[in-house]
Amino acid sequence: MLKNNWGRIIFISSESAIQIPEEMIHYGMTKTAQLAISRGLAELTKGTNVTVNTILPGPTKSEGVTDFLDALGKQQNKSMDIVEQEFFQSARPTSLLQRFISPDEVANLVAYVASPLSSATNGAALRADGGVVKSAV
Repeated sequence: MLKNNWGRIIFISSESAIQIPEEMIHYGMTKTAQLAISRGLAELTKGTNVTVNTILPGPTKSEGVTDFLDALGKQQNKSMDIVEQEFFQSARPTSLLQRFISPDEVANLVAYVASPLSSATNGAALRADGGVVKSAV
């Protein structure tokens, strides 16, 4: 990429990199490490058209999460919608969306970062977290 003076490296991390959940410290630590690697690699791209950025999705309704919610709902005799509401009330009350993010919503940000339109975005941690992280920056 550096030789061709163009490229995009995109890490998919998590909002857990900056707001480490007490029930998943190990997960948060690995996601924080991705931020460090991403920023370090971005430093190597100074003066080029190569960018390195990290996307920080919030709680996302992936296939695994959907399966987990479905199983939990069956176990507790609750609908998946009720289980999701309870999750955001108790585990992620800071979410402004108060729902899981769809993978497509995360992909929209990735598509921008992968495009030539993101030429001035380098070394950044970009949130698609639904407002889970209580920070303006």
